[in-house]
Parts: sequence; C-alpha cells; structure tokens
Amino acid sequence: MSTISMKHVFVCIANRPPTAGSSCGARDSAGVIEKLQFALMEGGLMEKVRVNGCTCLGPCEDGVNLVVYPDAVFYAKVTPEDVPEIVEKHLAGGLPVERLVYTGH
Repeated sequence: MSTISMKHVFVCIANRPPTAGSSCGARDSAGVIEKLQFALMEGGLMEKVRVNGCTCLGPCEDGVNLVVYPDAVFYAKVTPEDVPEIVEKHLAGGLPVERLVYTGH
C-alpha cells in the first residue's frame, strides 16, 4: 500500500449572471485550472495532487477562489500567473503563499 500524501485542489468555476456581480468563472478559473494541470505535470506532481473544478466556494467578489485539502488553505484573487508560485511553494514545498491566502474582510 502506498504512503503518498495526496493533496486535492478545488478551484471554483461558478459563473453568475453578469447582473449578479463577479464570479470565478468570469475571472478565468478555467485558465487557473489549465495552468495548474500543466505545472503539476511539469513538476512531476500528478500522482500527489488532484485538481477539480467545483461550484461556489464563497466570496465571489474575491475570486478566483481555490482551496487546498487536507491543508484547508483557502486562496483568493488567484490568477493563472500565480499558479507557478502556488505549485512550487505550497503543493511541492508545503508552505502556503501568504499573499494569496484568504483572510476574509
């Protein structure tokens, strides 16, 4: 039996109607997922990290939102450009990217 410590990243892909305000889907959550998958592949982490789109994680106005389990680290305002740092520092290195950690309002 394998003892690999698996992480799971959930990225909000919700799309609200434009009249309802901001949403993660409208802020390029698909681009965040794509960049995550490529970065994990390039870093040899595909066996250690799973990435899934999910519905609303909460603060739509602060999206793109994502959460890393089992670490229970919630990130907000993530862009595709932030992904390499999240993969390198958090998913590979174990240290959350503090500047992106959601702390509420």
